[in-house]
Order: sequence, then C-alpha cells, then structure tokens
Amino acid sequence: MITVAGSVETKLSAEKAFAFLSEFENTSKWDPGTPVMDKITPGPVAVGHKYHAEAEFRGKRQSLIYEVIELTGSHIKLRGENKSVVSFDSIDVAPNGTGSVVKYTAEFSIKGPAKIIQPLLKPLFMQLRDPALKGLRDTLNSLAAA
Repeated sequence: MITVAGSVETKLSAEKAFAFLSEFENTSKWDPGTPVMDKITPGPVAVGHKYHAEAEFRGKRQSLIYEVIELTGSHIKLRGENKSVVSFDSIDVAPNGTGSVVKYTAEFSIKGPAKIIQPLLKPLFMQLRDPALKGLRDTLNSLAAA
C-alpha cells in the first residue's frame, strides 16, 4: 500500500472546516489533482453516500467511485475504486486555538498485474501531496476570511 499524508493549519474553525471538507464534492475546489468530484447520493453526507471522481494521474484522467465508510463529528473516511486501484481517503479535523489542524491521509493499493510495481509508483503518488495540501490550506483560509 502507498500512503500519502500531510497536515495543514488553518484559520477556519474546526467545525466549519469539517463541515466544508465532509461535503466531499468540495474536493475539486481545493485539490488540483481531482478536477471533478460529483455527489451521486442526494441529501446530507452520511455513511454509504457515493461520489464520482475524475482524478489526474500521470497525465491521464482516472475515474473512481468513492463511498463514505466512516463519519463522525471530526472524521470522514471514504473508499474509492476503479479497475486499477483501491483508495482510502481520510480527513481528520482538530481545533487549534481559534482555527484548526486538518490531517489528510490517502492510501492507495494497486490492483492487477501492475501491483508488482507498486513500490516504484510511490514517488508519483507523493507528487500529488504538496499541491493538494497547499490548495487545502489556501481554500480553508479564504473561507475563514470571508
């Protein structure tokens, strides 16, 4: 499994940050590697809700279906899958003074014959981290300033 993780500090309160991030359709607003994130299941976010994502990886768009598998007041975990990868994305938000700290973790498991080269793919997945964390921090801080 390939794990990509990082944290950002933001001026936005933990409650508001989690409310924004738990609506996973907002991912395309802060993650440049995921230009499309559409909610499939109507209504407020809940365990079992599904999303359609278009993620850019190695110059190609990859379509994934995500499902919320865990949800609490400050934690959400989703499982995404397509024909070549299974992904688990977790977001945890904690108070930090008047703002918050957001931890994002993505775990990828390659499927099929390409699984043998999984260790060689880690640097490519790691390239997704810094632009996503920067977008996350900047977007949350802009919401705090609004």
